[in-house]
Formats: sequence, structure tokens, C-alpha cells
Amino acid sequence: MDADTIFAPMTAIGRSAITALRLSGPRTRSIIETVCGTCPPPRRASLRTLRDGQGDSLDQAIVIWLPGPATYTGEDSAEFHLHGGRAVLEGAADTLLDLGLRIAEPGEFSRRAFFNGRLDLVQAEAVSDLVAAETAGQRRQALRQLEGALGRVYENWADRLARVLAHQEALIDFPDEDLPPEVEMSLMTEVAAIAEAIDAHLADGARGEKMREGLVFVVQGPPNVGKSTLVNALAQRDVAIVSPQAGTTRDTLEVSLVVGDVAVTLIDTAGLRETSDPVEAEGVRRARAKAAQADLVLKLVSADPHAEGMPGDPAGDSVENGRAADGGVPATLVIGTKSDLGPAPPGVELAVSAASGAGMTALRERLAAIASEATARDGPPPLTRQRHRTLLREARNQIRSAGSESEPELRAEALRLGLRALGGITGKIGVEELLDRVFGEFCIGK
Repeated sequence: MDADTIFAPMTAIGRSAITALRLSGPRTRSIIETVCGTCPPPRRASLRTLRDGQGDSLDQAIVIWLPGPATYTGEDSAEFHLHGGRAVLEGAADTLLDLGLRIAEPGEFSRRAFFNGRLDLVQAEAVSDLVAAETAGQRRQALRQLEGALGRVYENWADRLARVLAHQEALIDFPDEDLPPEVEMSLMTEVAAIAEAIDAHLADGARGEKMREGLVFVVQGPPNVGKSTLVNALAQRDVAIVSPQAGTTRDTLEVSLVVGDVAVTLIDTAGLRETSDPVEAEGVRRARAKAAQADLVLKLVSADPHAEGMPGDPAGDSVENGRAADGGVPATLVIGTKSDLGPAPPGVELAVSAASGAGMTALRERLAAIASEATARDGPPPLTRQRHRTLLREARNQIRSAGSESEPELRAEALRLGLRALGGITGKIGVEELLDRVFGEFCIGK
């Protein structure tokens, strides 16, 4: 990487009591001495007057000098905690630019931390997730990943696979050593065990990705069943137009909620019915398409005996062979609306009245339970990105291929490719380094 020194605001741009600048790179100490006169003791918050190139005061700031490598980036770093006025920040930034520093690119501090061995790629992704976390569940998952729990799972498989590969290479390089056949059988047993462990990790119902990205709940039903009213009640604000006229909702409408500790996108949709109106027909098509990709469909039926499409089979007009985002059939929760107007129709799982609030607490609790089950945190840390899933599938396929190869050279190549795929997840793909460490345990060569 370039050995230049970079800086960027650590806090959002705008008026505030305090704003902070982070610096990182080899010139950090000299920059502190230039703008502050002296460099404070390491890792101690010190009050200093910052001055520009002409010696004019910029601000009285708290300056923290952080010598590397024990820093976030692994480089010499510093923090300037300034008063939060825009003019103060602009003056400090202009001074640093005049001194030859440059503004960091997006993610560059974490990129440097990766290249300097302070983070692996999985931890770097966790930093991004932690910054973007909107729920307690997302925060907990990102922190667990940042602490290395997920990376350790992948590194354990990589270490085991490296040992297998080292022994396989030994069998190729030393064919006349009369090694017992049990050695090769043991290698194949370990190969199968690693592949099975990866399979189990992949078959997690995408719970980590669902926690990170949030779930999608779609509200579906005939016109005037109370879809928009229910969406407003769950959102606790008016986000959808409510009207007694059928067909008011022509397009999908999305609102973000936190259900339990899981982020959920709740989607209001057009009423399902046969129509000759091309605009409404398109709305119905979109409603069915959204439901087909949902994690949960809230299928509404009305207790109002005069409602369109009632009475009828509440499970009848559903998602039409839809597939959820994880490849499964979307779950359906049948909800009876307008319970203040009459008894719930047959097949209803929960009866509610958004107007009176009856049943709404039970509905919220049911939705929270469904969201929690879909993103359950028990067991080993889940994979959190499609990138992980793609590389794990590649690793698993190569490892299984190795187990079926009869030629030792082809088996070794498949193991090598599997190891490379595993290493690509964390960014640690130094296969030769792993092999050197493993071969150090061997006695072959005598």
C-alpha cells in the first residue's frame, strides 16, 4: 500500500458539540508537532491549541497520539477532537491538506487495518455491519463477528485442510517410504469430515444474512380487507392511504420496522382480485411477485360479512408457487381483520381489529417470535454474506472432489483449490506459509 498519511472525519458532518478527525500514516507525529507545537504523551488525551500554516489559532482541541503498530490501522495514528462548528472542521481540514495529507477514501482505514494484519476480511465486514446496525440483533451479530468468532470457524477448517494437503503432498513426494495404508484412509476421513462441517454451516437457513439484511413481511388479501390499516397500526404512523373505496392501493408500499430485535420491511400491496383495469392488474401482479419473495406473508381475511371475497377459504389465494429469498416456500400467517364486526372466518390463526386495537399485542408478539426463529442465534456463528456462501460452496465442492479422486496428484490439486477458496473468505490465502508450518511437524527425510 502507499505509505502516505490520510485523514477523515470520524463523526457526521454538521453542527455538533464535538467533531473528530482521525489521522493515520507515517507522517502523523510530524503533523501533530507542526499544528500543535509539541506531541503529547502516547495514548493520553491532551489539550492543545491547533494552528494553521500562518500560525493563526484554529481551535483548542483534545489531541490523542497513537503510535503504531498497536492501533486500529497498525500505523501511527492520531485523533483531533474539535469543537463542532463547520468553520472549525473546514479550517483543520484545509490545514492538513496544505501539509500534504489527503482525505481517506471510503473504507481506507479498515483497508489499511486488513493489510497490516489488524483485521481479516470477515472482521472488516463486521466493522461495516456494526456501523450500519439498526437493531440490537444486528449489533450483537456484528460484534461477535468482529471479535473473530466467525473467522475462527473458517480458519479452523483451513488449518485442518492444510494438514491434510501437507500429508497428501508427502505421500506424493515420498512414495517409497512404505507408509501404512491407514494414513491415506485417515486423510480421506478428515476430508469427508471437513466437507460435512461446511455443509452443516451452509444449511443454516440463511439466518445470519436475514439478521444482517432484515426480513420481508408482505401483507396480502382482497380489496378493503384492511391491509393498509393494519400496516399503519403496525408502523404506528400513517404510511398508507386508507379509504373505503376498493382498489385504493395500486402499487407496493414499504415501511421499515423493528420486530423484536430484527429489522423487517413490511410491504403493503394491492388487493387481490380479477380486474380489467390495467393499472390495478399490474398492482395485483406486483403484489403476488412480492409475496413470492417474502419471508412471511400476512394473509388477511375479513370478519365483515359484506367484505369482497368473503366468506371464503383464507388460504385459497396465496403466493402461487412462490419461493422465498432462501429458496423455500414463504411462510403464511392467516390473520382475521375487523374482528369488531363479527366472528373470525374459519382457518384464521389470529383475529385483530386495527381500529380498536384488539388482538394487536398478540399479533406483534407472534411476528416477533417468527422473526426470532428465522434469525435464531443459537449454535455456531452464522455466515453473514453471499460472498461467504459462494466461497464455501466452492471449497466444499473441491473438497468433495478430492475425496473422489483416485489419482493423488489430482486429489492434492483439488485440496489446494478448496484451501484457496476458504482462504479467500478471510483474506488469508498464504497456502505455502501454512504448508511450511505443517511440514515442520514431519519427520520424513530423516
